Amino acid sequence: MKRAGEFDPALYNPDLAPVPESRRSWGTYNYASLWVAMSVCIPTYMLASGLIAGGMSWWQAILTILLGNLIVLIPMLLNAHAGARYGIPFPVFVRASFGVRGANIPAVLRALVACGWFGIQTWIGGQAIYTMLKILWPSAAAVSGGAWICFFAFWALNVAVIWRGIDTIKFLEGIGAPFMLGLGLLLLWWITGKAGGLGPVLSAPSKFHSAGEFVRFFIPSLTAMVGFWATVALNIPDFTRYAKSQKSQALGQALGLPIAMTLYSFIGVAVTSASAVIFGAPIWDPVQLLARFNHPLVAFIALVAIVVATLNTNVAANVVSPSNDFSNLNPRLISFRTGGLITGVIGVLMMPWKLLSDFSAYIFGWLVGYSGLLGPIAGVMIADYFVIRRAQLTVDDLYRRGGFYEYDNGVNWRAILALAAGVAAALLGLAVPSLHLLYDYAWFDGFAVSGAVYVMLMRRAETPARQAEPEWEGEV
Repeated sequence: MKRAGEFDPALYNPDLAPVPESRRSWGTYNYASLWVAMSVCIPTYMLASGLIAGGMSWWQAILTILLGNLIVLIPMLLNAHAGARYGIPFPVFVRASFGVRGANIPAVLRALVACGWFGIQTWIGGQAIYTMLKILWPSAAAVSGGAWICFFAFWALNVAVIWRGIDTIKFLEGIGAPFMLGLGLLLLWWITGKAGGLGPVLSAPSKFHSAGEFVRFFIPSLTAMVGFWATVALNIPDFTRYAKSQKSQALGQALGLPIAMTLYSFIGVAVTSASAVIFGAPIWDPVQLLARFNHPLVAFIALVAIVVATLNTNVAANVVSPSNDFSNLNPRLISFRTGGLITGVIGVLMMPWKLLSDFSAYIFGWLVGYSGLLGPIAGVMIADYFVIRRAQLTVDDLYRRGGFYEYDNGVNWRAILALAAGVAAALLGLAVPSLHLLYDYAWFDGFAVSGAVYVMLMRRAETPARQAEPEWEGEV
């Protein structure tokens, strides 16, 4: 196997290098706690509460979220396999299907979605700090631009964690997960007590008057549930490259993702339903809800919970991937840290306050919309790795020009065509009203079309699967 010095410097830096087995220290608990910490966050709460605000009953909302997360767990585990086996991150893994240069296209698409999420999480964290400070320190409300000061202060905190690197992320996930679940349950107990218990909270029926009316809301909602973690379903190799074994990462994810999402979603559903009992209308934004109670102790506990949860999720889910993706554009000039700073700047420029204007814009605009871009990428990656290559990769060639993944001047145009076909199928419903159902199924349409087109084109080209060389043994 080649040494690092023999790789093309335009395709390699220490942050993108395969992780040697001596540094693969993440076990089942690390992956389970990673998902608990990423799931226990305000966007998860808003996802669940948005379904209630849209008309679902509590059990309809919970089943929709559970089903969506069980579905997205499948591509999550499939893409995770390469990371754990070869120790490579997402932007390197995707070179196998798109080519060593063509991989920049899906990597940048994934990175831009992550930038949007980074902005959303940072905006939520900043607004939460500002809202809580107004309760704890009322004179703060009189400070000109106080909300923006809190926003950029929280942004700076995120950047500080990015600067310290992946080990800090691992530490935060390990201690944050049990702490955040406890605080979420405490909030549930407190507000349902105000509403007279769980009975009145969970007795509200669905607002849909027919099965057809429910299905029209359910289908895009399910797509949004899948789209919520369709981002990490692509870049999960960024985390599983540190796994002790395939079993540890697969078991940790299978235990952590569905259970954590469903449990915390139930908290969001119950608390939102309780707000309808107390205030006469459901309040889907937890920051606005907490401001209604105007209680200093509650505000302090909520402030700590929101900051820890949002910081955990933001750095792990929305910084690791785009940092690697931007680094992949020019490994010689862009390190993991520099990629993280780029993510932070673009996240602000995407104006997250507009994406959170209401639950419809959040669920049906943002989540469903970008799922039509990420589903096709997942379709190509999974079809290439499992159908075309039978899970066999030649790691050296992922880091050099002229190797097996060179294709046509570094670009596999078959993958690009398959990606374009999937995106067109997913988003066609936006342009043609009579085909809007295609948009409702955006992730599913894109995944199926891109995967099928890619396999057809690659088999016509008679591209052979390559046998993988031994696992990476070099130290970096």
